[in-house]
Formats: sequence, C-alpha cells, structure tokens
Amino acid sequence: MSWTSLCQLDELSESTGKYVEIGGFQLAVFLVAGKISILDNICPHAGGSLSEGEIENDCVICPWHQWTFRLTDGKLCGAETVGVSHYPMRLLERDGRPTLVQADLPIY
Repeated sequence: MSWTSLCQLDELSESTGKYVEIGGFQLAVFLVAGKISILDNICPHAGGSLSEGEIENDCVICPWHQWTFRLTDGKLCGAETVGVSHYPMRLLERDGRPTLVQADLPIY
C-alpha cells in the first residue's frame, strides 16, 4: 500500500462526489458531515460513475440504476457480498499550503 495524494481538501464540496483518476485507479471522493470517504468510482452493476451519485443516509446512490453503496465500507446496501473497494484515507496538513486528501492505494 502507498499513500497517494488525490486532491486538496478545499476542492471537496459537502455531499458531492469528486472524480479522481490516478495511477490506474478511478476513484470517487466524498465529503459528508465532515468525514471523507474514498471508493472505487465504477458501479459493478453497469459501470455508472458513483462520483456523480446522490448522497442519502451515508450512502451513495449510483445515478444509472440506483444501486446504493455505504460510504463507510463500499458494500451494497442489502447485499453484503457485493460492493466496491473502500480505501483508507488521511489528511496531510502542510504549513502555508492547502491540506491534501490522501488514500492508501495498493501498489501492483
């Protein structure tokens, strides 16, 4: 695993997803109630972009067919065996510069 900078904290908007493509990963980054969640962006059902989904009850709803994934672990609500990857995150504070959002991404 390797900590990778995805964006600046001030680039995130409350309850709105941000799409980030980096190092072969397509990610959806969310800020909800002051908490950041990082999931794979592609819905396993039909490939919808989760970063474009609506947020409801700490879940993101795929805009294509309304599959609902928990922001806390990426699991599909009602079907624990289905989901998208959820990545550990941290904030990297820097003196005089914007705080960075980082994800612990696997290295292949």
